[in-house]
Amino acid sequence: MRHRQVLAVATVALFGLSGCADRPNDLDTYYDDPTPTPAAEPSQPSVKPQANPVPPSSTRAPVPAAVSAALLTDEDVAEEEVVPGEGKVSGCLTGLTRGTSRSATWSYASGSTLEHQVTEYTDRAASDVVARADCDGKKLTLAKQTGVEVQRAWCDGTTCTVLLAKGKLVSALSVTAGTEARATEAARRLLPIVTQRLRSA
Repeated sequence: MRHRQVLAVATVALFGLSGCADRPNDLDTYYDDPTPTPAAEPSQPSVKPQANPVPPSSTRAPVPAAVSAALLTDEDVAEEEVVPGEGKVSGCLTGLTRGTSRSATWSYASGSTLEHQVTEYTDRAASDVVARADCDGKKLTLAKQTGVEVQRAWCDGTTCTVLLAKGKLVSALSVTAGTEARATEAARRLLPIVTQRLRSA
């Protein structure tokens, strides 16, 4: 009988010890909480660096040399004491952009503007374009320029526009000033320079 009691006690002690086997047998750390598993940091999406992105192919046709040659330069308008503008034409000149064109703009210290645009038409004569042009305002008479097939001019308020045709090129000059008189005078001063550019193109 005593032998069975001893055996039972030994069995209970054995099971009791095995239940603690999952904790480290170190008195210094036995009652400490188990080391928490560090939370995994959210993974950052991998971004592959782009190696020299390919620019989109240009759909614009190259500007003909004659167009560039007929366009006024900063040197041509230096005596007007102007500075380069935003490069956008307006008014009557916007209706002449169906061909390949280039434009340039300048600003006066007074706030007046000077615009020039040269357009090449491959499907029609430039003289036909100028003859059919219908700009707003009253007609302006300027000195007839040699080497130009068709020449027309208008003043609409304080903006004066001049159209010149030669071959396939239309050269359009527009001046906006504080008064119509000032715009007209600027157009008269610049007309020979515009004509010379057009003849040399």
